[in-house]
Amino acid sequence: MTGPETPRRRSDATRAAILEAARERFASDGYERATVRAIAHDAGIDPSMVMRYYGSKEGLFAAVIDVELDFPDPDGIGPDAVGVVLVTHFLDLWERDSVLRTLLRVGVTNAAGSDRLRDVFRTQLVPAARAFGHSAADADRRAALVASQVLGMALVRYVLRFEPAVDLTRDEIVAWLAPTVQRYLTAAEP
Repeated sequence: MTGPETPRRRSDATRAAILEAARERFASDGYERATVRAIAHDAGIDPSMVMRYYGSKEGLFAAVIDVELDFPDPDGIGPDAVGVVLVTHFLDLWERDSVLRTLLRVGVTNAAGSDRLRDVFRTQLVPAARAFGHSAADADRRAALVASQVLGMALVRYVLRFEPAVDLTRDEIVAWLAPTVQRYLTAAEP
């Protein structure tokens, strides 16, 4: 038998409903067109609750786009497998988590979104490239090249939904992108 719902559980459920509604609204409408009122409506709550929990549309957006890439430990990846492991990891991220799709969609048109994408790149992807023994400047370049591949595929597959990219199987995407990502991270500089 379960007891009455505690205020903490209601609060957690309300926050979760707001975040889910905000992710979907920001992804579909973009940052500028999404409104607190529409997000609250989608969550089935009063707009004042959004403000109570997140303070502002900007605060809500910051909560929505909080993302960790959770890269696999580079020490456990052989140099010949890094492309396959990273491309597979990114596909897993894009397919299971609407936050990344929202961040990509909004990042193209909104300064706060692009700032957050750059922050994720700087704090999460660059260190992953550094783990392969590259200097800071070299790791920056290599991480940017990796980002061009995985963000490009995500944009055409999950945001713009170009049919050829949508129709590719995961195995086909890995087969096409992994060698390029591999080269970006492990090859000698041209």
